[in-house]
Amino acid sequence: MKNEKTYELVLTALFTAIIVIMAFTPLGYIPLVVINATVIHIPVILGALFLGPKKGAFLGFVFGLTSFINNTFKAVTASAFVFSPVLAANVVGVSGVFKSMYICFVPRILVGIIPYFVYILIRNLLKSEQKVWRVVINAAVSLILFISIRAFVSNLVESGNGALIGTITGLAVGIILFIVLTITAHKKASSSVALAYAGLSGAFTNTLFVMSGIYILYKDAYANALGIAGDAVIDVIMGIISFNGIVEAVVAAILIAGIGLALMQVKPIKGFKE
Repeated sequence: MKNEKTYELVLTALFTAIIVIMAFTPLGYIPLVVINATVIHIPVILGALFLGPKKGAFLGFVFGLTSFINNTFKAVTASAFVFSPVLAANVVGVSGVFKSMYICFVPRILVGIIPYFVYILIRNLLKSEQKVWRVVINAAVSLILFISIRAFVSNLVESGNGALIGTITGLAVGIILFIVLTITAHKKASSSVALAYAGLSGAFTNTLFVMSGIYILYKDAYANALGIAGDAVIDVIMGIISFNGIVEAVVAAILIAGIGLALMQVKPIKGFKE
């Protein structure tokens, strides 16, 4: 028991150090031709899975703290105030302190909690005797990949055929993935699918809670910072969610599945019995 606690303490310190390094260096972002995919949440999600939701929440808090520091002292964008209570107080007054505290910390803390329970749910469903759950889950993974590839290709191809090319490419990849997952329906595949869902849920948690918080709490101030009309904020936010958010979620799914399977060779998922 003592060795286990020491091991988890060391692993927590390691994940914390990785988050800090990624947050303050370019390592926290992966260039994907047209955007930079944020991957700082990867160690938070891994921490949630292998250390449990409590330590995952702590790692999420560290993630939020680095975001607060970066946006307060660097402020490289006009909208940096949404992540900085200090800057927000100057923009919208005292209420901005609480609004930015929520946007900066709550979504990131949830990134360290939700993926753990998503993994447990998906893994238990895949272990059940009802094969229909495998079909449903495999179809859902393939659908998400189809949507992400369609969005990515559509934005990458500037011609009017971008949507059509994106749809065909996404559909082909989605069908292939569904076939592969169905054929390789075994224990290892079940673990990788559950890990992929944990990655998806962690990335989407960050994107959806942050962007919805910006719209609800900072709609007008955000529009002024971007120099757009207030009615256009929803279009900007939906664009970020449907493109950046989906791409980052797929990247997170791939990385969490790959790294997670490797880590499972030396440490099981916290509280889960294979």
